[in-house]
Amino acid sequence: MLFSLAQAVTAVGDPTGHVRFSELGLDPNVFSIGWFTLRWYSLAYIAGIVIGWWYLLKLIAQPGAPMARRHADDLVFYATLGIILGGRLGYILFYAPEMIASPLRILRLWDGGMSFHGGVIGTSLGLILFARKHGLNWLRIHDYVACVVPFGLFFGRLANFVNGELWGKPTDVAWGIVFDRTVSSGLEPSRHPSQLYEAGLEGVALFALLWWAFRRTQARYEPGKLVGLFILGYGLARFLVEFFREPDGQEWTQRVAATGLHMGQWLCVPMIVGGVYLIVTAPRRRTRVEPIAGSASVA
Repeated sequence: MLFSLAQAVTAVGDPTGHVRFSELGLDPNVFSIGWFTLRWYSLAYIAGIVIGWWYLLKLIAQPGAPMARRHADDLVFYATLGIILGGRLGYILFYAPEMIASPLRILRLWDGGMSFHGGVIGTSLGLILFARKHGLNWLRIHDYVACVVPFGLFFGRLANFVNGELWGKPTDVAWGIVFDRTVSSGLEPSRHPSQLYEAGLEGVALFALLWWAFRRTQARYEPGKLVGLFILGYGLARFLVEFFREPDGQEWTQRVAATGLHMGQWLCVPMIVGGVYLIVTAPRRRTRVEPIAGSASVA
């Protein structure tokens, strides 16, 4: 994919000098065998969960972990269920309430339509149930899981780009891309590749911030600080990128955009406020940490 993009950038793919998305050679489908089709969108979810699980095992191997290796597999089940159910229901409630009248459309997950904000709520509920089942500190569990989420965000935004969806607003910047079928008539304008902006900020930059906080500070011993950094960082990144992103096309979200802010930005406001609260109040929640794995206490 990156090689194709590099080739296209060096070519004149449009009369305006901008790259045409159709010339990048990207296909939403990885392969098809008979009735079965594997899509990059599905593979992005799988990659995010598998790599996130691997990285989580690395984190809980460090001193002061809030759970043991034996808990990790069970946690992945609860988190995955929360992502799928919360993400789908959140999309319906926040962006496409008309789907309630067509129950069969709700089940067509392979067609896309997932809300990150809904996924956060669903995953949080799943982690709370998981922590109660095993008698663990639910807020510290959230801290560790927050550190692995950027993997899923990164792959998910790349899949959005490969699908040619969730593109940005029209622009004349040199790296603008002419996506297909963005207007009903007339010439297609060059647009911001906002999916790549989000992959960089929500994926790479947010991962780097959480890696630094986990490895170089005492944040993991202050319950709520890491998850606070995550939701604050995501909220600010998403709020910023929405200024370059075209509003969703549903009538409901278009009415929300008339307020001057997109639906995604309004949903980020409570995340930003909540993130600041968790970070500021985290030091008072610090107590002696008795690791689940190992025997040594961590002050």
